[in-house]
Amino acid sequence: MKVHLLISLILLPLLPLSAQERRDRAVFKENRDAMEDSIRAVMRPGKPRVPQQEMLADFSLYAAPKSVREFTSQWHQPPAMQGLSGMCWCFSTTSMLESEVYRQSGRKLSLSVLHTIYWEHVEKAREFVRTRGQSFYGEGSEANAVYRIWKKYGCVPAASYTGLKEGQRFHDHSGTLFPEIKAYLAGVKAAGAWNETEVVATVRAILDHWIGAPPEKVTVDGVEYTPKEYLARVVRLNPDDYVDLLSLLEKPWYARTEYAVPDNWWHSADYYNIPLDEFMAAIKKAIRNGYTMEIGGDMSEPGYALGPEGIAVVPSWDIPAAAITDEARQFRFSNGTTTDDHGLHVVGYVEKDGQDWFLIKDSWSSAYNSSHPGYYFFSEAYVRLKMMGVSLHKDAVKEVVAKFK
Repeated sequence: MKVHLLISLILLPLLPLSAQERRDRAVFKENRDAMEDSIRAVMRPGKPRVPQQEMLADFSLYAAPKSVREFTSQWHQPPAMQGLSGMCWCFSTTSMLESEVYRQSGRKLSLSVLHTIYWEHVEKAREFVRTRGQSFYGEGSEANAVYRIWKKYGCVPAASYTGLKEGQRFHDHSGTLFPEIKAYLAGVKAAGAWNETEVVATVRAILDHWIGAPPEKVTVDGVEYTPKEYLARVVRLNPDDYVDLLSLLEKPWYARTEYAVPDNWWHSADYYNIPLDEFMAAIKKAIRNGYTMEIGGDMSEPGYALGPEGIAVVPSWDIPAAAITDEARQFRFSNGTTTDDHGLHVVGYVEKDGQDWFLIKDSWSSAYNSSHPGYYFFSEAYVRLKMMGVSLHKDAVKEVVAKFK
């Protein structure tokens, strides 16, 4: 026994770094989103939030990138803020599609987010009637909702439809149009007033009041287009060219499946489900080969800084990086500690100490509290554990898609 113990003690320092996992510290402090507070002061004066102490990672211990300039990045439009709204899914996906226009043709287009938002609310109301109130109605949606809306309604330039009234600086849907539509639909359900034409017309009237009616035609370089013509002749992207990857142990690998979250309210079953190692390899390969992507997952974590650090990490007291497996990822999704609450745009990467950091273009207000406003720096471990799905051009993941029947 003594000999065995002596041998063990001698060998202990020789264990690989992965086995001698770093030990991070926790701190208790206010995890404050100063930018959101400033927006609320403008949009909803007189309703200050009560600060709360939270258990957070000690972000000072991480050797994170310090500047956007450290990253190898792909072209993208400058960050834009979603204000007080649940439009992240549309901001991030629209941004990715703008990058796709540039990747494919070198043209720098700025496309309207609010045009898609308007028609998505209409389609949610239509489904609410069809299902007699069983369909989920919320502010959020998924990346592939943008492709679905574009196919049906087209798209328009950002300048032609902003969804902002004259003099309005920030979007505020969470306190205006969303609760009004939600209350109206609750009344429809209570009364059993399932007249689709009337419901859609009323929802559109609410939208028209708060964000304006979308244009029926736009003029670009002296040429007039309908939104569908603008998509076909100017944007020239095919919505069917984009695919969504998922990595959840609860679903069969290499099968198309439904992403069972509330924001997938139309129950899309078009997600390509693959193991975690392959999921991460696809992301790394795509960003290195010139593709950007929309990515979605959880931001309600002690390793997600709302303050000036501007990074997202996984502290070792949550789970060591080497232990982030398919099972660990699924465990958090199954028990509700990983949720589908934010959509972002991956636009770059840098490798540090053998691990990637990802440059994330973010429309949420917390991204504007740091020295790199509009961006987050995500550690590879954070993406591996907390980012559930990715949406990108099918050519970036041809080898993955080929494995599916």
